Amino acid sequence: MYKLIDGKAISKQIKDELKEKVAGLKAEGVEICLAVIQVGNDPASSVYVGNKKKACEYIGIGSLSYELPEETTEEELLALIEKLNADDKVNGILVQLPLPKHIDEDKVIKTISPKKDVDGFHPMSVGALSIGQPGFVSCTPAGVIQLIKRSGIEIEGKECVVLGRSNIVGKPMSMLLLRENGTVTVCHSRTKDLKEVCRRADILVVAIGRPKMIDASYIKEGATVIDVGIHRDENNKLCGDVDFESAKEVAGAITPVPGGVGPMTIAMLMSNCVESININ
Repeated sequence: MYKLIDGKAISKQIKDELKEKVAGLKAEGVEICLAVIQVGNDPASSVYVGNKKKACEYIGIGSLSYELPEETTEEELLALIEKLNADDKVNGILVQLPLPKHIDEDKVIKTISPKKDVDGFHPMSVGALSIGQPGFVSCTPAGVIQLIKRSGIEIEGKECVVLGRSNIVGKPMSMLLLRENGTVTVCHSRTKDLKEVCRRADILVVAIGRPKMIDASYIKEGATVIDVGIHRDENNKLCGDVDFESAKEVAGAITPVPGGVGPMTIAMLMSNCVESININ
């Protein structure tokens, strides 16, 4: 019988801990503020931004919202980021991705001060993670680690397989599992004998970007399966990269989609915002 890893419950637990911490900081006269910038009105981005504002409100973090039109120039966006970098009242800056085609995402990420990079995407944040220095960690991989640990699953000494090598999930995920003393293999579209490699995993983290690609045949009996993907299936229902109905027959523990990794990303963003007072 598999154990369902409940991201909603675990993210609520983290947010409640942060709420208490923020109340304590406020009592000492310390306020935390997150600036969120959205360019254009991509519907998925608007939902994410709305969720981030709600989370700030719940925890007691101040939030500034900049909703810019689609035709905002790169120069205007970079100027706004520089202004927020210089504002001592702003602890974290988040630019909602994806950005319109005419804006260079890489340039935007590099313009955010590493001390305010609560998304953990700046090259300096990524570099700090890779050599074990303090810094902001990309929210989704950090959330996955919390899901595993708070579910009472040991990482140390385990065979961990990460499916996907993106800069936002796959690469930082592998480094975080290494940090927890897991033995890590990173797979991707060119990996030979993918099924066999996945079936070695005690912990399988799937961020491949293909709906329901991973079924029971990829999963070792009793393994922990973390599904980072999010898609809509042919019936317009949300699903992940893992075929949940098939996978749950062999997995020891598994995250659902929705309600697994998704809520954790926002919880860890809030955690980074609170952590920013130690980094600044």
